Amino acid sequence: MTHTRFAFVKAQWHADIVDRALDGFTEIIPAAQVDVFDVPGAFEMPLMARDLAGTGRYDAVVCAAFVVDGGIYRHDFVAQTVVDGLMRAGLDTGVPVLSVSLTPHHYQETDHHNEIYRSHFATKGREAAQAALGILKTRQSLSARSAA
Repeated sequence: MTHTRFAFVKAQWHADIVDRALDGFTEIIPAAQVDVFDVPGAFEMPLMARDLAGTGRYDAVVCAAFVVDGGIYRHDFVAQTVVDGLMRAGLDTGVPVLSVSLTPHHYQETDHHNEIYRSHFATKGREAAQAALGILKTRQSLSARSAA
């Protein structure tokens, strides 16, 4: 998969945490194969994912966001809407769209919690890279079988 390209979309809300997912992702997939796009928040990711997938330039799109309970609206509703939108973007375009969108039950803006979630996002970024490579390999195998 030497010519494989990935789009990585990052929500800028809590960027100090979310950006660690890209760090983890590029531990597995070389940064030279990854185009990075920033969006304001999680809610903007599905549209960006659909647009990027629709360009035909990317073999997979990965989106990362940290949706926390800010006390203003139901963060679980936002998180579900985002994940549903990302799934729809993948199904509508035929390009795998993977999510590193996490919604903690208990988050406080403390150094301790921030460090926990930074580490967790790096781990989830590595897992997203492995999942992206896995789905691409499986889809290539399916294509090869269909062509035979």
